[in-house]
Amino acid sequence: MNLPPILQGDSLVRLIQGTLFGAFATIVIGFAWGGWTLGATAAKMSEDASKSAVVAALAPICVDKFQRTSNAVENLAELKKIASYQQTSFVEKGGWATLPGSDSANYAVAQACANMLNSLK
Repeated sequence: MNLPPILQGDSLVRLIQGTLFGAFATIVIGFAWGGWTLGATAAKMSEDASKSAVVAALAPICVDKFQRTSNAVENLAELKKIASYQQTSFVEKGGWATLPGSDSANYAVAQACANMLNSLK
């Protein structure tokens, strides 16, 4: 049985080279522009998204706790007076970012809460 001409001699080398180049190009294009990710990257992305969702859900609770204090107007004025890099610790020290069932304040929630409070008028 004779092999087809495409699988003989120089044609076989070109066929293998084309196959390898095509596979390499598919992989590069898939990861660069096709949205392909490795399992570890996908796991990190989902973990980051879940943390962001939790912070987005808990920050309004922090703002509500802040606004329900008896001296909320004075606290808000003081918050807006201090430097932006100190506002997160102000919210943490005030206890507004300490959520039920937790002993300490959540830094990410405090930061989001301070940002939300800054946007209040």
